[in-house]
Amino acid sequence: MSAETEDRILSVLEDDAQASYAEIAERADVSKPTVRKYIEKLESEGVIVGYSADVDPKKLSGKSIALVGVDVSSERYVEVTGELKELDAVESLYTSSGDHMLMAEVRASDGDAVGEVIREDILSIEGVEAAHPSFLQERLK
Repeated sequence: MSAETEDRILSVLEDDAQASYAEIAERADVSKPTVRKYIEKLESEGVIVGYSADVDPKKLSGKSIALVGVDVSSERYVEVTGELKELDAVESLYTSSGDHMLMAEVRASDGDAVGEVIREDILSIEGVEAAHPSFLQERLK
């Protein structure tokens, strides 16, 4: 399978994670078996790690979402990431090459609750040096 074909299939899937194999095949101009084979390959290689819904924070009633940059002492990195992954309020967790070692997507009932998660759950983990939240307001794309 050519890289161009793979890119077309992945593009359709990223645009609509709920698209059927038939829809993906039609939009990417390939056969259904080709789509199935490629998606199974990506899942087995860990490239596709899950399927999720895109959420507009402004329209999500009763929830606040923040991306939280987390600074971690290097000697506690493995333990901290393990503990962060266990927190229910942490929807997703990423390594980062930016200003912070980790980026956590935190969801809670409101801004005060997000602050409480940061103060009581995240900052209380041994090895977490700082947490810097950015609240998401409106999805633009």
